[in-house]
Amino acid sequence: MIEVNNLVKCFGSKRAVNGVSFNLGRGDVLGFLGPNGAGKSTTMRMVTGFIPMTSGSISVGGMDIGEKPEEVKKLIGYLPENAPSYSGMSVKGFLKFCAAIRGIKGHKAKEALDRVISLCFLENVIHQNVDTLSKGYRHRVCFAQSIIHDPEVLIMDEPTDGLDPNQKQEVRKIIKQMGENKAIIFSTHILEEVEAVCNRAIIIDQGKKIEDNTPDEIKKKALLAGSVVVSASGVSSEALSAKIGQLEGVDKVEPAGGNNASHVVRAYPKSSMEFGKLSAKIFDLAKSESLQLEELHTDPGRLDDVFRRITFSETGKAR
Repeated sequence: MIEVNNLVKCFGSKRAVNGVSFNLGRGDVLGFLGPNGAGKSTTMRMVTGFIPMTSGSISVGGMDIGEKPEEVKKLIGYLPENAPSYSGMSVKGFLKFCAAIRGIKGHKAKEALDRVISLCFLENVIHQNVDTLSKGYRHRVCFAQSIIHDPEVLIMDEPTDGLDPNQKQEVRKIIKQMGENKAIIFSTHILEEVEAVCNRAIIIDQGKKIEDNTPDEIKKKALLAGSVVVSASGVSSEALSAKIGQLEGVDKVEPAGGNNASHVVRAYPKSSMEFGKLSAKIFDLAKSESLQLEELHTDPGRLDDVFRRITFSETGKAR
C-alpha cells in the first residue's frame, strides 16, 4: 500500500530526512519512533502529500504521489499533530464539512457521520462547538475526520496525545481493529503503545532509519534480552551462580538481589541462539540438584532500553 524509496527533505542546508526507505502492506500497523526532531513528522507529511519531498519517491496504492496527488490523497486519512480544526463549528458541522470536502454526500454522508461519531464516542458532544471541548475530545473529533471516508491508508501523528488513560485505551483498540485491513502509520513517544498495537516499528534518528523490525525482534537487541532471572532458596548466591555457570551456553552469571530467605541471579547466554532455551536448561538443573526455585523467567528485553541505546551518542547525550 505504501512504498517509500530514498526519501530526502532539506530545509536550507539541514537534511531533516536523509534517505529513508520502507514498504507497508495492508494489515500492517507501523509505529514510527524517534527523538524530538528526528524527522518523523516531516516524513509523514511527505507521505500524505502535505509537503513536497526534496528527492526520492513515494507511492500509495500503486500510484506515485508526484504524478497523481489527488488520487493518492483520496486513499489517505491524516491526523496531524496538534489536531487542527475549525473551532467556531459544532462537532457535527465540522464532521459534515469534512465529509463534504471528501465528496461524501446524501445518505452516505449520514452513514459516515454516524459511524465515526459512534466509533470515536462523540455522542455526548455532537452539538457542542469545537472550541468548548476539552483537549481530549478535540483530539477525538480530529481523529474522526481522518477516518470519515474510511481510508485504506491512515497516517497519524501522536494519535493519543492529550488523552486520558481510558481514552488512550479506546483509541488503541480502534487502531488495532482498523489495522486488520488497512495500512496504518502512527508516531508516538509511548513505547508501550507500539507493543500493544503494532506489528512493525521503525526507529528514526537524525533523519535516518536506524531500525526496522517487529517490536519483539527489536526488544531482543536490549542488553538484558535473553538473560534468565533465577530466584532460589536454600542455596547461597555463590553456589547458585557456580552451578548455573557450568551449564553449556552460559556466558556469565551475576547476582541480582534477593533477601535472607532466597537469592536472585541473572544468567546471560553466550549466543542469541540460546534465547528462550537457557531457562529450560536451568529448570532441568534445578530438578537434578533439588534446588528450590521461586522464580525463573527469560527477560524479553524492553523497547525503551533499545531506543535509548541507539538514539544516544557515545557521550551519553541525546543526539
